[in-house]
Amino acid sequence: MTLPAPDTDWFAVPTLHGRVVTLEALRPEHASDLSEGATEDTIRFLARGGPEANTPDAWAQYVERLNALPRRINFAVRDRASGRVVGRISYSEVNVADRWVEVGTMLLPAAQGSGVNPEAKRLLMGRAFEVLGAQRVQFKVDALNERSLRAMRRLGAVQEGVLRQYQVRPDGRARDSVMFSVLAAEWPEVRAGLEARLDALAAPVERPAFS
Repeated sequence: MTLPAPDTDWFAVPTLHGRVVTLEALRPEHASDLSEGATEDTIRFLARGGPEANTPDAWAQYVERLNALPRRINFAVRDRASGRVVGRISYSEVNVADRWVEVGTMLLPAAQGSGVNPEAKRLLMGRAFEVLGAQRVQFKVDALNERSLRAMRRLGAVQEGVLRQYQVRPDGRARDSVMFSVLAAEWPEVRAGLEARLDALAAPVERPAFS
């Protein structure tokens, strides 16, 4: 298949607007919202660990460390209804030569099970495939993270295998990572699924009528 010409700058960090979320460049000033909404489970499965403490200062330092990593682009996920930052989503690795990106997501508990996750993924995967001309988007999930594994299967990503003891976490555990991917030819079907989930989750709740 013929792919669109790659965007001139895969490392740009544009603001992406959706129905329920806005994605914007992740900055240390987002740390207060992240700290306020985080729990121990928020950072339990992060490959690079998380902040050293659940405080705004520690979160700000964590954001600075993420932003300093090469070939990585980080977005804050801002809930449009509340105006608060409810997580981050990243191109955790960008490979321009081979035309692929890896996506990683961290959402606070308040955003889980809502339209936030499907729309954030739709926006970031859509930019990869439709603007940058990527031919592959991949995901690596901790083999112990059942919630994220279910989310990947619901997304429609193809499970490619397990990278055994692929990464040593800051706590010393050798993490097995499950590899998933979506190819450019598969994106229209995956996008339709994300949009259907978003429609269902963002729809107003019907309340019973009482006479």
